[in-house]
Amino acid sequence: MGMLISGEWSEGSIVKSDKKGAYDRQPRSFRDFISENDPVFKPEPNRYHLYVSYACPWAHRTLIYRKLKNLEEHISVSVVHPDMLGGGWHFDNSFPESTEDHLFGFSHLREVYQKADPNITTSVTVPVLWDKKTNTIVNNESSEIIRMLNSSFNALTGNHDDYYPENKREQIEILNEKIYHSVNNGVYKSGFAKNQEAYENAVNSLFSTLDEIENILENNQFLTGDMITEADLRLIPTLLRFDIVYVTHFKCNKKRIKDYKNLSKYLQSFYNLPEIKNTTNLKHIKRHYYYSHESINPYRIIPVGPDEIF
Repeated sequence: MGMLISGEWSEGSIVKSDKKGAYDRQPRSFRDFISENDPVFKPEPNRYHLYVSYACPWAHRTLIYRKLKNLEEHISVSVVHPDMLGGGWHFDNSFPESTEDHLFGFSHLREVYQKADPNITTSVTVPVLWDKKTNTIVNNESSEIIRMLNSSFNALTGNHDDYYPENKREQIEILNEKIYHSVNNGVYKSGFAKNQEAYENAVNSLFSTLDEIENILENNQFLTGDMITEADLRLIPTLLRFDIVYVTHFKCNKKRIKDYKNLSKYLQSFYNLPEIKNTTNLKHIKRHYYYSHESINPYRIIPVGPDEIF
């Protein structure tokens, strides 16, 4: 792993910790927004390109939205190799369902960042939303990219399904905030903790929130009631990786998702959706986590199982 410093690649761990040894996720670098009102980035067919990893839960969100919102014909995709080693994310189509860089033929994702800004200092993450017209990165923050995919292209596709409806936004934001800190990022806080206290704080917060979600789902089909919203679609990618990776690799082993009556039923219902199932790649997920994190798994031994999510 590594990062760009003043446009130059520097190898080394990008896993940062605070003074107490807790994992500290770094902010994203590009934060523009596609909109009819934006002077530069307007919704147009075949103008934008996604760089993703099938392994990454943050990138998985964008792939799900791309399918749900009928954007596959309008937004093209390149998929990095699941191994993220000293050179960072790279392109190598020798691994099943990984691709070349369709736009520039680059060998590494960092070159995409360097093309957007030759002097940038940043971690090199997925997803990346690229603008083919201006040859730059629009955004690399998944939560903002899915908001664009949710509404910015509606006139183009005729798909007006809304996963961030006005009447549920306050509830969605409350859920997003809790789930992000305790679950989405909580599994990483558990796995990358540098001491026992930081680990236990993270894992206890994680399972406390999973218990809360289990209670919500006792009387609700989805997190905000009877319809799928952004809150569900931000949670699901983490749950899909939980039992096959996070339980073992990140020591999130107080319970499995399959041990929760409501959460397991909830996850199964989402996995049965083609938009979810067809964007979930177990081989990429297992290979990435167990092979890439040398500090956690120095011999890069990939477990034989489980072979299925449930």
